[in-house]
Amino acid sequence: MAKFEIIMPKLGESIIEATITRWVKNVGESVEEDDSLVEIATDKVDSEIPSPVEGKLVKILFNEGDVVPVGTVIAWIEMDGEEGEKPADEDVKTDDVAKPEKESPLEEQKQESTETTITDQENNADFSKSERFYSPLVKSMAKTENISLSELEKITGSGRDNRVTKSDVVAYLDQQKAGGTQIQASAPAKPASVAKSAPVVPSGEGDQVVEMDRMRKLIADHMVMSKQVSPHVTSFIDADVTHIVNWRNRVKDNFSKREGEKITFTPIFIHAAAQALREFPQINVSLDGYHIIYRKNINIGMATALPSGNLIVPVIRNADQKNLLGIVKTVNNLANRARINKLLPDEIQGGTFTITNFGSFDSLTGTPIINQPQVAILGLGAIRKQPRVIETPEGDLIGIRHIMILSLAYDHRIVDGALGGKYLKRMKELLEGFDPETQI
Repeated sequence: MAKFEIIMPKLGESIIEATITRWVKNVGESVEEDDSLVEIATDKVDSEIPSPVEGKLVKILFNEGDVVPVGTVIAWIEMDGEEGEKPADEDVKTDDVAKPEKESPLEEQKQESTETTITDQENNADFSKSERFYSPLVKSMAKTENISLSELEKITGSGRDNRVTKSDVVAYLDQQKAGGTQIQASAPAKPASVAKSAPVVPSGEGDQVVEMDRMRKLIADHMVMSKQVSPHVTSFIDADVTHIVNWRNRVKDNFSKREGEKITFTPIFIHAAAQALREFPQINVSLDGYHIIYRKNINIGMATALPSGNLIVPVIRNADQKNLLGIVKTVNNLANRARINKLLPDEIQGGTFTITNFGSFDSLTGTPIINQPQVAILGLGAIRKQPRVIETPEGDLIGIRHIMILSLAYDHRIVDGALGGKYLKRMKELLEGFDPETQI
């Protein structure tokens, strides 16, 4: 009787572990091919694992909330089994859920190997002395970065049941690199997203206290980390986008009939931003300490609001190599799948520059927070009709024009005001010089 192993899949190039959030099928249930077995979550995206075979789920090897390395067997499906039969090697009960060992043999081998190469015994954390669960990735990062167990114990996790995730460790290390005070063993644990001087906030009668969901915790910690790491400066410029507005109004109906989808302003701005980044590659960079990483590709992330109220940033890869139609198609596809939680992990990582659209909610402008490890983010304000001075060969006139405000937040460690201003000025030139005869 064949027994098929269900393995935690690799959900992206940099994803090496995932959290089991919910078992869709229970032990003993019949499973059809492509039925959803389990819901999982990574630091990047949520997903489902479908069954590749038909049969009966006979064994679940990890519980909900467990963090599991990719490539690990998480369940067994018995194929062509009859009702009531059991695997030859053990009895399986309907409520039988095997708890993972504290350390798998592979993890023990890795730990022993690492211990023989680390001479600093103080930083060689003995995780067996901790009652807290740490994933193999977090343990490996702690050993590589010489984070002692006492330090690790004081990092408040953003994962399920307050487990420390990769993002928590990265935020802690970034804080150290930026000159932040190291967490002391005697200090009480505080969430990374809460300022050290922030007082305890009391709740009054009738107040509702709701814990952040997993995604909001990640967003909160990422935003605080960004402000701690990067000295933010924001510059502003306004642009006359009348040609763009008139062009879109003229082509949108025919485009919708021909392509079966809408054309919004966002792809036009992304197209211009990519052209400007090609002219100013010093903004399409990342910082690693005192080293500048000039990115070969221009991958633009677009901040997208989700129905849950959270935010996700799908990435348009090689945006400078796409024509306007290609960007329109990509933007619509990513935005639609983002709202129904169908993005792939690789589609929300690898960005080199980000755009956020304040105008979607009728805001004139804003001061966005840089999406680390990038060094700049462009904010798009609402497009409003305003009276403007129009220069003509016959003299200056006053007319009604469509005006928007662009805001560029940049990391002042590497981007100075002159460079930020030049980039914004080039964006203004590209938008105001948009060809109203553009074909799409």
